[in-house]
Amino acid sequence: MEKINFEKGNGLVPAVIQDNTTLQVLMVGFMNQEALEKTRKEGRVTFFSRTKNRLWTKGETSGNYLTVKDITTDCDNDSLLIKVVPAGPVCHTGNMSCFRNDPAKGFVYKLEEIIRQRIEDNVTDSYTNKIFLEGVNKAAQKVGEEAVELIIEAKDDNMELFRNEAADLLYHLLILFKIKGTSLSEIESILNERHR
Repeated sequence: MEKINFEKGNGLVPAVIQDNTTLQVLMVGFMNQEALEKTRKEGRVTFFSRTKNRLWTKGETSGNYLTVKDITTDCDNDSLLIKVVPAGPVCHTGNMSCFRNDPAKGFVYKLEEIIRQRIEDNVTDSYTNKIFLEGVNKAAQKVGEEAVELIIEAKDDNMELFRNEAADLLYHLLILFKIKGTSLSEIESILNERHR
């Protein structure tokens, strides 16, 4: 971090903000050395606002802070990638991202995080937690039921029902992963190794 080249951009470096869970790009801002130091110290993203000509902590007005999980530099040490947990919509338009990228591509990881949180917080009125508390047999049974329902819908022509059954299967599979102590990323790693 000490080798960041602020000189190249007249004292500023671009900071790409990425959702730590979904990897969705949320926004891009600029940081000077003081903004970076404040970000690292407080654990919330602070930019140097070129329009306000001052430090600006994202969320200082809206409450939608960006909690820092990781900061890395690019190969030239003149750009930052900051992975965050957003407290709410990031864009001033109310959208999650300032870019028109598809949030659904990373939502499965977000769903896995929601499942983990509901189980670990022991949310009593949560269907997710109820299945978890009933144990591996119940979760495996639900995965089996949803798989059969998906197969039945695959033989018909109603794509809406097919997609909904696929979503149900994936959701229950994520609960089963939690019960078995594995994760989507671990399964993804196996698929990646097989691909090689």
